[in-house]
Amino acid sequence: MDIATIIGITAGFFCVFFGVVSGGDAMVFFNIPSMGITVGGMLSATLIHFSLDQFLGIFAVIKKTLLCKLPSESNVIQKMVNYSAINRRDGALALERQLSEAGYDFLVKGLRMVIDGQSEQTVDKQLGMEVEYLRERHASGKKILEFMGASAPAFGMIGTLIGLVQMLGNLDDPSGIGVGMANALITTFYGALLANLVFIPLAGKLGIRSQKESLLREMTVEGLLGIIRGESPTAVREKMQTFISESRREELRPSI
Repeated sequence: MDIATIIGITAGFFCVFFGVVSGGDAMVFFNIPSMGITVGGMLSATLIHFSLDQFLGIFAVIKKTLLCKLPSESNVIQKMVNYSAINRRDGALALERQLSEAGYDFLVKGLRMVIDGQSEQTVDKQLGMEVEYLRERHASGKKILEFMGASAPAFGMIGTLIGLVQMLGNLDDPSGIGVGMANALITTFYGALLANLVFIPLAGKLGIRSQKESLLREMTVEGLLGIIRGESPTAVREKMQTFISESRREELRPSI
């Protein structure tokens, strides 16, 4: 689980709620029609802009972003160093005993291909396609979240304009101007809150996660290709460490 995102969203809403409550009548900030205009308009525009499958797929992407934890780069490198040592010592079939402890679905799939004796070109092409499709899926999800982050304030402004028109149409009652102005502005509040505390940050987090997961998969592919070629654990380690900065590299050795 991505604790940082959960803490950030929770703390953000708490801060806003605290500001609302401490300022007086909190019920002024709860307006069902205004929320319907902002949220309903945003969702409607998103459905118009994207296909239904893309729209429904964003929920799975968000769930994966928040709940699935990626392994560290050093952990992946250590596993591949170990697998390389096992392959050189006992052969590829001995790697089958490591499948239950691999933990990373992409790595498990790659190991199965190595165990099955598939060629270097086949492994490189098939796993490379998976990396590309992963980037495309995440890019699509990021675009949807960014669109929702842009459309929420826009529909908040539309709700504000509707409220202002209704207020100006009843200027014969000066006592209702204050309430009318408050109701008009609340939709802008909803739109800005959803955009800047939910959708835009989630789009950024998805982009960062996509970069990390793509990097881990590229490292894994390089390690698997080294195993197929029968390279030493040291050679596999050095090739995989080229994907990370020198300051983060460790002297990893087989731990089997």
